[in-house]
Amino acid sequence: MPRLRTPLGWAADRWTLSPRVLRWATTFALVTGVLIVLGGGIVRVTGSGLGCPTWPECQPGSLTATPELGIHGVIEFGNRMITGLLEVAVACVIIAARLQKPRVRSITRLAWSQFWLVVANAVVGGVSVLAKLNPYVVALHYIMAMALLTAIALTWHRVHERPDRPREVRPAARALSWLTAAVTLVLILAGTLATGSGPHSGQAPDGSPVARMAFDWLAVTWVHGLLAAATLALGILLLLILRAPGERVARERAWFFVGAVVVQGVIGVVQAVAGLPDALVILHVVGAALVWVGAVRVVLDVQPGLFPSVHVGPSSEVTASSAQARAAVR
Repeated sequence: MPRLRTPLGWAADRWTLSPRVLRWATTFALVTGVLIVLGGGIVRVTGSGLGCPTWPECQPGSLTATPELGIHGVIEFGNRMITGLLEVAVACVIIAARLQKPRVRSITRLAWSQFWLVVANAVVGGVSVLAKLNPYVVALHYIMAMALLTAIALTWHRVHERPDRPREVRPAARALSWLTAAVTLVLILAGTLATGSGPHSGQAPDGSPVARMAFDWLAVTWVHGLLAAATLALGILLLLILRAPGERVARERAWFFVGAVVVQGVIGVVQAVAGLPDALVILHVVGAALVWVGAVRVVLDVQPGLFPSVHVGPSSEVTASSAQARAAVR
């Protein structure tokens, strides 16, 4: 009995895409993943979360925004269109990964994980509209976006980083990288509580407020600030530890992470002093995404054996690079 072929399997038997196409596709997905966070921030600060009052339609009988929905409908529908662009980007990654010769199954699986996370996040976004911007559902929507960015960053790392670069990182740095990532995650979770409790937790298009989280906004904000300080301190400590020649790659990633945390902290302080201007709130939301991507990349490069990169290319190069990666891990 002949084996059933999927459309992608049929295409892979006939065509091959170059490793460069796969690298460009993963970069496209990473940029679009950050862009969807930007779109969500614009929706929030403009009070456009219910600009499209229903889901999956924008309004009953129409998938698109209509003139009577006004600017809020345009903004919310535009954000939904960015989700469509993200779906295209992830589809490009899936196709490019499947049409590699030889095929690297782990990269294909990562690409498909992005697809399912996009679908899940779209559903959560729809539920947040149907729930009239319930702050906990909205927070989950943002956390799901961070999960998607994690999968995209993992895929990007696997196809861009050279596995033959020397990476000999000491156990202390490895443990510290995990601690840094864990505190960063708690920092982001605290940020969703601060947003859900504060003045930018959303509003209806008519200007009426939506439900807030039942937390003291000032107290949550102080906790958020202390966690940010702890995250920065851990990042600096990691830089001080990563001094050996074999830790150069990890040190480069740590520098990016520390820089992102510093910029994010400055934005956070300025927005608090200036009374939460919309533009700075949006930048702070996007900055959180970049900080998280930076934390993920620190873990990947400080722990080279955890999720080793793969050289995508001819079979001989894959074999040689894989052997070098295994040797580096040992």
